[in-house]
Order: sequence, then C-alpha cells, then structure tokens
Amino acid sequence: MTTIEQLETRIRSLRSCVVAFSGGVDSSLVAAIAARALGESALAVTAVSPALATGELDGARDVAHAIGIRHETITTAELERNGYRANGRDRCYHCKAELYDHLADLAARRRYAAILSGANADDVGDWRPGLTAAAEYDVIHPLLEAGIGKEDVRRLARELGVPSAEKPASPCLASRIPYGTAVDPAVLAQIDRAEVAVKALGYSVLRVRHYGLLGRVELEADELAALTTERRETIVAAVTSAGYSDVEIADEPFRSGSLNASFTKRLVVAS
Repeated sequence: MTTIEQLETRIRSLRSCVVAFSGGVDSSLVAAIAARALGESALAVTAVSPALATGELDGARDVAHAIGIRHETITTAELERNGYRANGRDRCYHCKAELYDHLADLAARRRYAAILSGANADDVGDWRPGLTAAAEYDVIHPLLEAGIGKEDVRRLARELGVPSAEKPASPCLASRIPYGTAVDPAVLAQIDRAEVAVKALGYSVLRVRHYGLLGRVELEADELAALTTERRETIVAAVTSAGYSDVEIADEPFRSGSLNASFTKRLVVAS
C-alpha cells in the first residue's frame, strides 16, 4: 500500500471530516486526500481574520477548487483573546484554540465526525503551541500520525497535482511581530501593506518584521544576493509607503521561524 493509499484509508475510516485549511501545502495535501477518500463528506474551512495576509484567501479558494473539495470560510476573533493580543510565546495556542473552537462548533452542528489539520512530523521538533490546542479539541493530524515530514509532503502534493505543492510557508501576519509586543489590528494591516508593496516589486519570498517605527525586510538568499543599490532604494520606498519611518534590509536571508530561534533549542517536546 502506498503512502497516499494509507492516508486515504485512515481518513476514510473517519466517515466525514472538516479540514482546517489555509491553502498551504500541508493542509492542501490533507484536503486533497480527504476529497479522494470521502468526497462530499469532506469540507475544507479557511479562517478569516485581520491576521490573514492579502491574497491568502483567494489562493485557498483556488486550491480547493483545483483539488475538488467543498470549501467554506469562517470568521475568527483571536484578537479578542487577551493571550493572543499579549503576544507571548504561546500566542499560537490562543490562535489555534479560537480556530478549533469554531471548527468544533461547526462540526457538531453539521455532524462531521472529525477535525483534521495539516501538521506534519517536522512540526514536532519546532515550537508549536498550537498542537497543544489541537489536542484539547481532539484534532487529528494524518501527516503527523504517518510520520510524514515536509519534504515528503511536497513530494506527495506534487504526485497528486496539488497547486500549492511548491508554495512557500505563509503563517499569519502576527508572526512578524516579536514576542512581547502587543498584536494590534492596525499593526497587522501595516505589515500586510508593506509586504504587498514589496511583492509588487517582484519579490516572492519575504517577511517584513515589525519593530515599532522600523520595518525590517528579510529576503530569500538569491534575491538578497542580487540586490543593487537601486533595488534597495525601491524596497525602502515600498516599505516606507506602508507607514514605516525607518526601513532596514536584513543582511541574513529569510529563514522561517527565525523569531523562535532564541529558545526553541531549549524546549523538550512531549511525545
């Protein structure tokens, strides 16, 4: 039995499910397999809030259409949770608790048997307080259960023709704010404007980190190496147009999860 067949068998055994669906490669792979295994008994749900970056919802809709799964949206209110706004190291716990609270309610009202996520085996080695929230709502992680890491997720997604197979990670906008700095809707909107402005210049993989008046731009290695003085000036102008008075382009290339680097190595993850 192939890995995809094993995943299909696991999901088919649930009889029906709701997939927490961002449109990224992980949740897209789970949704694609759920659609194959359960057909109309599978539903992909995307959460919409001020923390969702521009373009992500449209992308999720396109992927859902391409893989043939029914798709709906819900509105989440993580900004009403004190723990989320405070932006401690457990911010993602409060975000996921809000998400799963809504999904659990939807599943109960409409009689879906399970909630699925796209968490994969590589997530266990990172700082993922959202997994704690998932456990509280009995969320099932098919990829994690099967020991499938990110590299194999992309391989399987390519095998199934999932459009987001090569999509870079795009976590919520709050991930650009250093821990301890309060999350505010106006700040999220500013970060979003800055990233949209830089992407309009042709840069695809980037983050604009928020440090008060300073916007710190991180680019992937190839694009960083190709920067000229003129290109730097256009990036600075783009970020300034979003409302930052100071702009810095990081010398080090973008690395996902860099804000966790200072303490992740100290964590012990329960099995």
